[in-house]
Amino acid sequence: MAGIRPFRAWRYNRALLEHIGELTSPLFDVTAEKEREELYRNPLNSIHISVPRGDKSAQNAAKTLKRWRLKKYIVKDDKPGIYVYYQYFKLPSDPRKYCRKGFICTIRVYDWKENVILKHENIMPEAVNIQHGLIAETRLNATPTHGLYTDAFFALEPDMDECISHPICEAEDSQGVRDVLGVINDESIIARFVETLKDKQVILADGHHRYAGSLAYMQQKITKNPAHTGQEGYNYHLIWLTNTEEDDLRIHPTHRLIKKLDNFDEAATVKKFEKHFRIKPMADASKIKDVIIGKKWTFGILFKENAYVVQLKPEVFKTMRWDFPDEIKKLDLTVAHYFIIQEILRIPGKMQNISSCIEYERDFTDCVTKVIREKAQMAIITNEVSIEDVKRVSTCGCTMPKKSTFFYPKVICGFLYCSL
Repeated sequence: MAGIRPFRAWRYNRALLEHIGELTSPLFDVTAEKEREELYRNPLNSIHISVPRGDKSAQNAAKTLKRWRLKKYIVKDDKPGIYVYYQYFKLPSDPRKYCRKGFICTIRVYDWKENVILKHENIMPEAVNIQHGLIAETRLNATPTHGLYTDAFFALEPDMDECISHPICEAEDSQGVRDVLGVINDESIIARFVETLKDKQVILADGHHRYAGSLAYMQQKITKNPAHTGQEGYNYHLIWLTNTEEDDLRIHPTHRLIKKLDNFDEAATVKKFEKHFRIKPMADASKIKDVIIGKKWTFGILFKENAYVVQLKPEVFKTMRWDFPDEIKKLDLTVAHYFIIQEILRIPGKMQNISSCIEYERDFTDCVTKVIREKAQMAIITNEVSIEDVKRVSTCGCTMPKKSTFFYPKVICGFLYCSL
């Protein structure tokens, strides 16, 4: 199963670490354009390596990396280590303080068919090509992929807790999350990490295309290296591993906005719901999230002036004609895409991934605002996907509907880099 090993990270020098908060950057998909522009203005910000700009963006990143190394803006750690990475955060309207625990290492790159690294999202070839090109030019992983392992005994948490009490850097990111990094160099402790993971599968939470880029890079290098041994750096990928048994693993929902439908009529649409769903009008749309939480096949439906909670009638489920395994068919989002988006709104399933009539929005308030301002005709408010759903789908070799999961918080780039 999963083979991991420590590595010697490239990190900002001691003087620059004093300003590490100015050098880190969020993942591209959680960064607004205005924020990205601000990050690009700092010539030493990690965004120049993780999301380089220009017609020859990958080559630009390689040149930047070479310059940083020559000027010793980044230096390589003396000893190989496993880097403990904790994220401390809060959620709106929730007094609880969360801490998502994990560790950064390198993991052997496995082909998907080996069933060691499991995916739950579809892989887009264009995005893989971009990541492959960046890795090939820089010979570096700039941002760790987020992977999930399962250990009900919490064997590694005591070592991680001890390590994080002596941090080597910390920063508050743009999401208001406090990110803290520590390092374990003790070989006997590292051996426990390696031993714990050796019989486990790893599910990718975030970074499917970064991992697929590493896989493509490894396959390319193998064909060009007649002396290939399997121990070269290109056989490994930078990953942050977190335990699915932890309570602080959060997966936020991604809601669906519907727009640009021809001849859209609210009253007629509500009438169509009656065939498949039980319908409850809501006087206060702001309460929809609380009403649907934890209820199977239950959704909020928002129009400009009206709101409803709808729940699929149990006997209707068996009429679904999509040829998917039960692990996929029983997902809330599959039910929404089949019975609401296809059967009621008449957007065929095969067109939904590319349809300009469907927009994806994580923020509930923004959904309400866009519908009220008529930037969308209606919104479908969804529940969180559970980690158990992710496990079931991944282990059966399937993928979830588009934009199913949003693991929160996201990892940041800039604490460390891993050369291949």
